[in-house]
Amino acid sequence: MSKTTSREIRLTSRPKGIPTAANFALAQTELPPLQDQQVLVRNLYMSVDPYMRGRMNEGKSYVPPFELGKVMEGGAVGEVVESRAKEFKAGDAVTSNFGWRESFIASPKELHWVSREVQPLSVYLGALGMTGMTAWAGLNLVEVKAGDVIFISGAAGAVGNVAGQLAKLRGCKVIGSAGSMEKVLFLRDECGFDIAFDYKVGPVLEQLNVEAPDGIDVYFDNVGGETLEAALSALRVHGRIIACGGISGYNAEKPKPGPNNLFNMIVKRLTMKGLIVRDSLERQGEFEKEVGGYYRAGKLKNKETVVIGIEQAVAAFIGLFDGKNIGKMAVKLT
Repeated sequence: MSKTTSREIRLTSRPKGIPTAANFALAQTELPPLQDQQVLVRNLYMSVDPYMRGRMNEGKSYVPPFELGKVMEGGAVGEVVESRAKEFKAGDAVTSNFGWRESFIASPKELHWVSREVQPLSVYLGALGMTGMTAWAGLNLVEVKAGDVIFISGAAGAVGNVAGQLAKLRGCKVIGSAGSMEKVLFLRDECGFDIAFDYKVGPVLEQLNVEAPDGIDVYFDNVGGETLEAALSALRVHGRIIACGGISGYNAEKPKPGPNNLFNMIVKRLTMKGLIVRDSLERQGEFEKEVGGYYRAGKLKNKETVVIGIEQAVAAFIGLFDGKNIGKMAVKLT
C-alpha cells in the first residue's frame, strides 16, 4: 500500500497584534495506514476565518486555543479517497473541521456528507457552510422579520453579505457598511442591499443618520468598536443587536474601552444577544433545507475570494484583516 503524505500549516508562535508569516510553518507529514472504521480524505478547499485569530492566543475562550507546533484546524470540504467505513465511499464529498492540511484520516462521525450536485463545492464553506449558517442563525436569534430596518457591519464579508441577502428575502430594508467602493457596489448590485456605504469615507453614525434618519431596528455586528457605538445611537426603542464578531479589535494587544453610549441599552430598552454558530448545530438540517433551497433557486448568491495552494493559506488569512476579501475567503488545495 502506497504511503500518503500531506502538507499542513502549523502555528509556531503566538502573534502579537496582527499575525505575520513568521507565526506559522508549512510542514510535511506522513499519514498512518488506514484502519477499520476510518476514512481517508483529500481536501479540495479550506476556509480561513477571522475567528481563528482568537484561537491563536493563549488562554481559554469558547473554543480551545491552537497548540503551538501542531497543525491548525478549520472548515474544509474534501473528497473521500479511501473508506473502511460503511458510511462513506470513495468519491464522496464531505465537509469537516480538518482544514489547514491537504489530506487527513477521520472517523465517520467527524465528517458530514454533502451533495456534489451543488457547485462549486466551495459553497459549503460559504453561503451553505458555517458562515452562511452563522448569518441564518443570527437573524433567527433576534427574530428578524418583514419590515425591520437592519444595519450590517462588515457587510461584504462571508457572514455579512449572506445575512443581508437572507434579510432581504424576509422582507427587510437592509443597510450595509463596507471598506471600499468596490464592496459597496457589490452589496448594492449583486446582493440587493437597499443602501450600502463606505465606512472609510466618513463617520459611521453620520452616514447612518443620513441613510436611516428614522433609525434602525436591528444591528448585525461583525465589527464592534466605533461601529457598535454608532449603532447604539441609531437603534430605535426596543431595537435588537446580534453580537456576531468584533474584527476591529481582534488584533488589539490590550482590550479597548467599551462604547461610551452603552447607557442607551437602558434608555432604549435594547436587546443584545451573543452568537456562536455551534449552538445551532442541531438545526443544521433545517438551515441546509431553507438556505440550500434559496441557493438552488438562484435567490442567494455565493461570493468568494479564492487563493490557490496551501502555501498561500497564511497570506489569505492575514489578508482578512486588511479587507482583501469580498465574500468568503477560501483556499483551493491542489
